Amino acid sequence: MDMTFKGAARRLDDLDLPRLGASIGVGEDEIHAFLDVETSGHGFDAQGRPVILFEPHGFYRNLAGAARARAVAAGLAYAKWGEKPYPRDSYPRLKAACAIHDTAALRSASWGLGQVLGENFRAAGFPTVQAMVEAMMADEALELAAAVNSIAANRLDGKLRKHDWAGFAKGYNGASYGKNAYDIRLAEAFRKWSGIRDTPPPPAPVPIPQSPQPNGFTPVKAEPGKAGVRRGPFSGPLSGLRAAVLAPLVAAILSLFRKAPSWFRKAKP
Repeated sequence: MDMTFKGAARRLDDLDLPRLGASIGVGEDEIHAFLDVETSGHGFDAQGRPVILFEPHGFYRNLAGAARARAVAAGLAYAKWGEKPYPRDSYPRLKAACAIHDTAALRSASWGLGQVLGENFRAAGFPTVQAMVEAMMADEALELAAAVNSIAANRLDGKLRKHDWAGFAKGYNGASYGKNAYDIRLAEAFRKWSGIRDTPPPPAPVPIPQSPQPNGFTPVKAEPGKAGVRRGPFSGPLSGLRAAVLAPLVAAILSLFRKAPSWFRKAKP
């Protein structure tokens, strides 16, 4: 794992939101609202790293024994959410936690546009948390795809389609969602985006015009590797039979011509 946490950092394409939203049956307004509340629509920070939030109570949950004791002593882990305020930049904490147990540390942070918790890497569609983090470093579209996968895996897509903001907030953000007015902010963001024109679909491809052909004429397609070769009179599925019948006849005529040329030529004066 690259401990700078810097990858390609590709931004969303205009069509990524409607494309990924359609995969769970919602429009881009619902996806915009979700992203506004989670990360204000930004998947990378000013240094090109995925936006994260390291959760010390999650790190505590993912550790045991001596590793947990070490993390608690370093102030990187505690038993309950909200015991201490979070710093503005989570990366120093994350890197210090990785020095104690890298997998547990990655599992204890929320990542990217949708703030997918590392613990949920399987629901997000990845075999390991490391694979998920690598994807988060590469592309906002992959960040959003991970969030959409998590929404579907946790059966929250129906609540998003029905605009059950409280039900979605509880399922995605936890039982304490009301402390951050998560559901209210979702509803407000959705109203805002509903008044903004959606991304137009891409133009349909223009068909290539074909030259008109005489009635009943079908152009012959050249075989691969034989472009420009014309078919002869003995080509086709009957070529072997025709050659077998005609070849002896042609040979006999030529032999007769050589033996009796006067039959076929004018006599000299």
